[in-house]
Amino acid sequence: MKTAAPEPNDEPAPKVTPRAFERLAEIGASDQGKALRVAVEGGGCSGFQYEIDLDEPKEDDLVLEGAGQKVVVDSISLPFLTNAVIDFSEELIGARFVIDNPNATSACGCGTSFSM
Repeated sequence: MKTAAPEPNDEPAPKVTPRAFERLAEIGASDQGKALRVAVEGGGCSGFQYEIDLDEPKEDDLVLEGAGQKVVVDSISLPFLTNAVIDFSEELIGARFVIDNPNATSACGCGTSFSM
């Protein structure tokens, strides 16, 4: 597994807010041996969509750590998430992990689909 410290030729890794790590701690992700997996897949109404799930870290994952918790991004999704910010949002419509992705040129209203 790669660590969050980028090498000179690597693109900047995504960032995770303290609020996102706190939420992972509240749900006990690391106690279950799980990390928050953030992946990008083809599909959705804008061309790409985020897949966010609790999963076990894999060998080729970038691992971002904080507050005893882990967020993982696979090597294929990583270029799509350069400089993105992974956060946790609580609003009247519900609570969820959200991605602020500066690479996205447009996004759908639900925030789970984007284009580049």
